[in-house]
Amino acid sequence: MVEGDGAQIVTGLAGLKEARPGDVTFLGNPRYARLLETTTATAALVAPTWRGTCRCVLIRVPDPDRAFTKLALILAPQAPSCPPGVHPTAVVAPGATLTSDVSIGPYCVIESEVRIGARTVVMAGCYLGYGTQVGEDCRLYPHVTTREFTRIGNRTIIHNGAVIGSDGFGYTNENGVWRKIPQVGVVEIGDDVEIGANVTIDRARFGKTVIGHGVKIDNLVQVAHNVRIGDHTAIAAQAGIAGSATIGRHVQIGGQAGITGHISVGDHAVIGAQSGVSKDTPPGAVVFGTPAMPLDKSKEIHAHIMRLPHLKQRITEIEKKLAAFQPPGEDLSQEA
Repeated sequence: MVEGDGAQIVTGLAGLKEARPGDVTFLGNPRYARLLETTTATAALVAPTWRGTCRCVLIRVPDPDRAFTKLALILAPQAPSCPPGVHPTAVVAPGATLTSDVSIGPYCVIESEVRIGARTVVMAGCYLGYGTQVGEDCRLYPHVTTREFTRIGNRTIIHNGAVIGSDGFGYTNENGVWRKIPQVGVVEIGDDVEIGANVTIDRARFGKTVIGHGVKIDNLVQVAHNVRIGDHTAIAAQAGIAGSATIGRHVQIGGQAGITGHISVGDHAVIGAQSGVSKDTPPGAVVFGTPAMPLDKSKEIHAHIMRLPHLKQRITEIEKKLAAFQPPGEDLSQEA
């Protein structure tokens, strides 16, 4: 439903702060509602229940965030398409198999026994190691590296600089010298996965490091050897998951969280940002802090910590009052 002059023309889109005349914007988070009063956008997408003051045209939709995403696909500049074919500068080993409509960009290296599914795009400077398998309709942005025998499902997106299948951090200490433990496993990535820029996913010591279907991984995440991540889990930037940890389905892991090795995080659990998880986390739990603990307990402890300056002041005042009753030569503040 449109409120205002529906004949207004919009040619771009922007956030509430940045929008200018001719732009359409949106209110997805109520905390930014006050910005609608000052935005200079021509139109704004809002929820049916929103009430407030706004000078621009209002377009009421059930989900402003989703509607704005659809508009972005229409109005945002489109990146050039990648035509099928192999660029003349790419190096493709004779034993590689490229199915129909594959696009291989400049300076890519495709090793022997690599298999790439239909309509997959491999952009400039990517390296696909021996025996890598990539499914259909995938997109590998520039400088993605996959080591030998990596397996990638269908419709998976991997952003710039990600390294899939590097050796796990495995060593044994022999008389004070670190000896490398061979890492002979693989990485297996499911369908509809998105992996952010500069993510590193280590190959297993033996067996598989597994990224389930629909998993979304933000930039700069480290996934160690033999980790298993369940379907539709989301992991925010700079999180780290140590070796042989098992992450369930539909888990949410906040930015800079750390998960130690050989533990499990249950389905639908939520790990708060910068939390340190050192023990098994049950399904559906919401934990926060270091060490990670139930959210309510973490909030309670934080509240007590924030009151420490006030408590210190009260103790000082109590000591002064006690000092008035202190017998000569006796120091109550030093008593145990």
